[in-house]
Amino acid sequence: MASQPVTTRIVLASRPSGKPVAANFRVERETVRDLAEGEVLLQTLYLSLDPYMRGRMDDAKSYAKPVEIGGVMEGGTVAQVARSRNTAFKAGDIVLSHSGWQSYAISDGTGLQRLDPETAPITTALGILGMPGFTAYAGLRNIGKPKAGETLVVAAASGAVGSAVGQMAKILGARVVGIAGGSKKCDHLRQDLGFDVAIDHHSSDFPAQLAAACPNGIDVYFENVGGHVWSAVFPLLNDFARIPVCGLIAHYNEGSSAAVMRAILRKSLTIRGFIQREFADQRPDFYHQAGAWISEGRLKYKEDIVDGLENAPEAFLGLLEGKNFGKLIVRVAP
Repeated sequence: MASQPVTTRIVLASRPSGKPVAANFRVERETVRDLAEGEVLLQTLYLSLDPYMRGRMDDAKSYAKPVEIGGVMEGGTVAQVARSRNTAFKAGDIVLSHSGWQSYAISDGTGLQRLDPETAPITTALGILGMPGFTAYAGLRNIGKPKAGETLVVAAASGAVGSAVGQMAKILGARVVGIAGGSKKCDHLRQDLGFDVAIDHHSSDFPAQLAAACPNGIDVYFENVGGHVWSAVFPLLNDFARIPVCGLIAHYNEGSSAAVMRAILRKSLTIRGFIQREFADQRPDFYHQAGAWISEGRLKYKEDIVDGLENAPEAFLGLLEGKNFGKLIVRVAP
């Protein structure tokens, strides 16, 4: 009988105080136990790194439980079935899973989704055809609802969610303004993805540039960031503007909350936070529509792939500072 593999795991060593640091993570190695009846052994091929993982590091009330101290960091994965004692899966199957920051994991098969490498590159299940792409689709369809001729602004526009938001909004006929960090990302938005305008939020005159880019105000703002970007966007929001709130990487610095609430009332704004799984019943529509747009060349994607599970903490810390360029993925196994 084949020997049991050794899994490398990255666990939460301590909860961060403010900005996470490398010391909040710890690398562990242990031999994988034998499979029980109905279980499969998964070898992680790719690990998705996403901003929501920062919230899982805190012991705070949220829509999902935090990672326990000493627990494996949470994350979506694409894995290959290495061994199986589950009749629904065989060795060699490629599956979408949620086994976290580890090279091997044991699953009872619940929640595993078989992937067909012939249909699309398997990494897309973690990006444009996965949670980020569906987040963009669900936020626009249910909350943003951009109409032809309206102005949509999206923050973190070169990221996995933001880039999909902008392209989908263009397909729907909106005028799209993307906000990103750095000239290289802004050039990508304009030249490769077809955004009407792209603005570097690091620019000293960023608020003025944004105002000039939105002479008729903002009808939809897809929020991924908060902070000084939100502060520049807020005065430009039109009456009845819609704001899907997907993420808040930065801390808000918007002044008096009373003044903000008065403006929300006066402008009849719709501001709604959402978690993509609320709209899970719309996933079949998303797969069909997004797949068609990709095949037509109307929906493009960029991946930022880092090699080696041991590099996941550093890559994740960089993600929180906007250092990635595209959907951030760790290649765990060749």
